[in-house]
Amino acid sequence: MIRSAFIALLLATFSLQAADLKIGVIDMSKVFQEFHKTKTAADKYKANYDKAAQEMTERQNTYKNLAAEAQKLQKVAQDPIITPEQRAKYGAELGEKVKEIRALEMEMQEFAERRQQQLKQEDMQIRKGLYEEILVVVRDRSKADAFDIVFDKTGVSLSTVPIILHVREGAATDLTDQLIVELNKDAPPPGADPKKEDAAAPAPKTAEPKK
Repeated sequence: MIRSAFIALLLATFSLQAADLKIGVIDMSKVFQEFHKTKTAADKYKANYDKAAQEMTERQNTYKNLAAEAQKLQKVAQDPIITPEQRAKYGAELGEKVKEIRALEMEMQEFAERRQQQLKQEDMQIRKGLYEEILVVVRDRSKADAFDIVFDKTGVSLSTVPIILHVREGAATDLTDQLIVELNKDAPPPGADPKKEDAAAPAPKTAEPKK
């Protein structure tokens, strides 16, 4: 009984304090997606991904050519009409070709793993940089408008359930659209080239590329 009464008293005290708080909510997912630098970064990321994919394609084409050459050598080496000397010669060439193929297989695997890790790290750095830039605007806006608490309404708990399950109409101010406008106030006109600092930023990817 005493424990229950104490908890009820705490909840009542918090409710009285919360009534005096100015609370805001933000859809950080929407803000991130509509931030003009996000698209600029995504374009650069895609260019880096496409470059890595092209480099892998070139290696795959080389591998196919080597495999075709090895098959021809194997066929010639097994031809019953050639002399033992010729068979030994083609057999030696086949052995060297197989070594070349095995070395390329290892190089392709190492390349794929290295580039995948590089792209993953790039994606993390990009998102971190963009979110930090957004948070500066969030904090400045929150201080300017005297908000006591600002929640990300798209945040989820460890159980993947949204942290904010319900907000009474009028109980909190939604700052999402204001932030989007403020973040995009310096965005280049549609079709214009991005600023140098924007173009230099890497880009986020929704799904991690796999080779």
